[in-house]
Amino acid sequence: MKKLTVILGGRLRTEGGREKKGNVLQAWAQACHSKVCSGGPWVRPEDEDEPSSEGLSCGRSTNHISLAQPNQKEERLLRWAPSCQPLRGAASVIVGHPLDTVKARLQAGTGYGNTLSCIRTVYRRESVFAFFKGMSFPLASIAVYNSVVFGVFSNTQRFLSRHRCPEAEAGPPHMLSDLLLASMVAGVVSVGLGAPVDLIKIRLQMQTQPLQEANLGLKPRAAALGEQPAYQGPVHCIATIVRTEGLAGLYRGASAMLLRDVPGYCLYFIPYVFLSDWITPEAHAGPSPCAVWLAGGMAGAISWGTATPMDVVKSRMQADGVYVNKYKGVLDCISQSYQKEGLKVFFRGITVNAVRGFPMSAAMFLGYELSLQAIRGDHVVTSP
Repeated sequence: MKKLTVILGGRLRTEGGREKKGNVLQAWAQACHSKVCSGGPWVRPEDEDEPSSEGLSCGRSTNHISLAQPNQKEERLLRWAPSCQPLRGAASVIVGHPLDTVKARLQAGTGYGNTLSCIRTVYRRESVFAFFKGMSFPLASIAVYNSVVFGVFSNTQRFLSRHRCPEAEAGPPHMLSDLLLASMVAGVVSVGLGAPVDLIKIRLQMQTQPLQEANLGLKPRAAALGEQPAYQGPVHCIATIVRTEGLAGLYRGASAMLLRDVPGYCLYFIPYVFLSDWITPEAHAGPSPCAVWLAGGMAGAISWGTATPMDVVKSRMQADGVYVNKYKGVLDCISQSYQKEGLKVFFRGITVNAVRGFPMSAAMFLGYELSLQAIRGDHVVTSP
């Protein structure tokens, strides 16, 4: 007697009604060639012949489950599914950029005091449009950036999972080691793509920051310091940096960004995976939009809050160079900042980082999951 395997989002149901969790992308992709019952779920009869190891999912149980093998076009579509929702990235940038400007001024600027004082000062001196300075370049590149980072994470996790457990008798679908390594790889890739974007954004945000020569103790580049902006826009900023500092100047502060983003992405993806699994009831086929929004927001708040010390160093190194060159490297920036302002300087903007991280990450993960669901064309069915 043949068994039936029913694919429900990321859960696999056998004839007896027992649920097995699997990788959502892998489960759907491997079921693409299955027969579809009219108005029902994806169903595939389990043949007598033993399927290849590539067609097996790694579940918690040792029961045998047969899945169909996806073709190359379907796998490519799923792997880069995040690119199907570019508006999610744009929304996160627009929502988070005003607070990002406040955070940058607090971390790399002078004379602002606390968060509310910074907001009042920027608004009074430069109007409400000052909170959106430097937004155009991140807004134009966020779709590509997030597609690559999320795609690298998903594909690295899938590769590690298949390499670790090619047989169905292997362990749980979410191994901490796989998530950790995939997050680290995503963090390294994010620096390669995001360092120039972050540099341009910081330079444009900070070029109207009043600089006090007495505090800097350095000779300014421009004779009329602060009288006119150093950069006329993102394109002029790029051209100026390349002309004065070379191509390597676009990666100023990349070492500090690497020290921030590698552990930062570990505390970004891993909490999201486990929080979404924990929030989602066992009876549900997958996380609800509310669960995705909550888990993504909490993961973002955790990640950005813990990344604040190195974020301060990165902001100072990238803002350094608008008018003056003050820091020689990461260690020199840490040393000078500590000697002048003490340990508390490394926690500047931590509240803004955590508050800003919640809506940004919630929108990011919600758009990510919705794009996957739209491509998968999930069928919601009740338990047999």
